[in-house]
Amino acid sequence: MSTKVEKRILVNVPVSTAYNQWTQFEEFPHFMGGVKSVKQLSDEQLEWVAEIGGVRRQWQARILEQVPDRKVAWAATEGATNAGAVEFEDVGGGQTSIRLTLEYEPEGVVEKVGDKLNVVDRQAEADLNRFKEFIEDEGYASGAWRGTVNPGATVGTPGVEHAAGSMGDSGKAGVSGKVAAAGVAAAAGAAAAVNAGTNRGAPAAADETVTPATTGEPATVTPITADTTAAPERTTAAGGSAGSVADLGNDRIGHAFDQTNGLVDVEGESDETAEGENLSAGERRERGLRDDDGGIPPVGGNLGTH
Repeated sequence: MSTKVEKRILVNVPVSTAYNQWTQFEEFPHFMGGVKSVKQLSDEQLEWVAEIGGVRRQWQARILEQVPDRKVAWAATEGATNAGAVEFEDVGGGQTSIRLTLEYEPEGVVEKVGDKLNVVDRQAEADLNRFKEFIEDEGYASGAWRGTVNPGATVGTPGVEHAAGSMGDSGKAGVSGKVAAAGVAAAAGAAAAVNAGTNRGAPAAADETVTPATTGEPATVTPITADTTAAPERTTAAGGSAGSVADLGNDRIGHAFDQTNGLVDVEGESDETAEGENLSAGERRERGLRDDDGGIPPVGGNLGTH
């Protein structure tokens, strides 16, 4: 069963600028997050590689109709089954309305679960927003192709029936077992959260082991018991320690520092200095004392004037 996505966005550039930039298909990876590469094989033939929701797909598409400043319509000829159109409308005031219509056939357990979670729908919306930012920031198109393909054609908005030649070939590039496991884990976690009525973020994939399903069988998700073994306790400084921070246990952090040499006051006094044997750094600070030979000035003091 196919899925249809329709999105519309308003961009603040003239229609010719928006259309001209869209004809630069090989630059799509700059603003389309799911598109890895596009090769223009001819005026009518494109080769795509995309990755959405952890699933990598490759396909070739033929442009069925292209009219400058108005429309680009396409359908896959092999690989991932999809078809659709992008329509441009001049709404005045230097603004253009862009309408994207896409229909595709999800294949495999990962894509089907992702389809239920509207992964492609969200990706399409994000890509249109990035295109808007891209063209508005530049203010002009990086190139243009003003030719036509099948002018006067009556293809309308192509659907998957126009991509019949690509059906049943598993998207050509397929998907690795590792990617499938990660994709199923993320999707299954999110679906479980929705079913439990607690959809506030899916469980991390690291908390689950996923066994990729064979054809016609559901994926198995097995929780992994967390290791509750306590970490070894840090030891305190041994006798004769130089008093570095690394020598302190968690229960010793926060002890006063000896003002005379900057070392940690491990024993609660000083580090065997004559001045510190009488009063610790903390005691001197409480009494508002400071050494005559220099030390940290009391709060509110100053280091002198210029």
